[in-house]
Amino acid sequence: MSYVSPGEGYSRDSRYITTRITADGRDGFAVEPGRYRLVVSRACPWASRAVIVRRLLGLETALSMAIAGPTHDERSWTFDLDPGGRDPVLGIERQQEAYLARDPGYDRGITVPAIVDVPTGRVVSNAFAQMTIDMSLEWRPYHRDGAPGLYPPALRSEIDAVNEVVYRDVNNGVYRAGFAGSQESYTEAYERLFARLDWLAERLERSRYLVGDTITEADVRLFTTLVRFDAVYHGHFKCNRQKLSEMPVLWAYARDLFQTPGFGDTVDFDHIKRHYYAVHRDINPTGIVPVGPDLSGWIKPHDRAALGGRPFGDGTPPEPVAPEEAVPTGHTPLTA
Repeated sequence: MSYVSPGEGYSRDSRYITTRITADGRDGFAVEPGRYRLVVSRACPWASRAVIVRRLLGLETALSMAIAGPTHDERSWTFDLDPGGRDPVLGIERQQEAYLARDPGYDRGITVPAIVDVPTGRVVSNAFAQMTIDMSLEWRPYHRDGAPGLYPPALRSEIDAVNEVVYRDVNNGVYRAGFAGSQESYTEAYERLFARLDWLAERLERSRYLVGDTITEADVRLFTTLVRFDAVYHGHFKCNRQKLSEMPVLWAYARDLFQTPGFGDTVDFDHIKRHYYAVHRDINPTGIVPVGPDLSGWIKPHDRAALGGRPFGDGTPPEPVAPEEAVPTGHTPLTA
């Protein structure tokens, strides 16, 4: 499996299945508790967004979750973490089966996150950007009491604007650097990445959160890249001007979120490292997975509360993670 095209820049395949699950079912799929299954891998930053939003909103009982293993081959992610190597609800060994159930000729990326219609076993959507917005808006009747407003009406235009540049220069920017096939494309991605990180640091120097005084969708989207930065992007993707831990404002901001219920308790550093270093053999031919970095810094004081802000607004933190969805001991500093 090749991720780099020699002599070319990296371009993400964005041909997603954009069917939506909505309150009124206008795309043919109405919100219904127990009907759908969210397929994720803890290794993937795009899937991690959905994991965090689902947990913050308390959708665990309405939308079940399948967790694929951290590695995959050319065919797809597999459910090798489950007994017998099959997802216990969908009954499949590979995520590919749900895509082919929808379209036997499917020829696009078999990606996570994806939402599968359990009765038919067919993928409904893998459009990760819309997916979390719909969790906030379309699934509202099934939010827990005290769920935060991650996409409040008064802030949506600003959240959208921040998300756009963060996606372009940071979320996807690290991939554009890591999968660059030429010096020129790498350098351009590198420079845009760190220019945007400097812009974010300036924005966050006086504000605890990216937009407004509470956690929003914008913070979720930035966090999933920052939490992977030192473990994989700094070395593996050559994003090495500085480590996150050497950027004081962003490091404190990331620790603040990591220590907030719903964020760090979903992060599996073992899965993250095994995915990137083992799967991307064209940039790491040996498949050797680094032992480091030291994760203990993630639970050190961040001192961001002095900036004010209310993490959950008028809401409350989520309850502790259910045992069946807990990150294994040793894969996170929260249980070290």
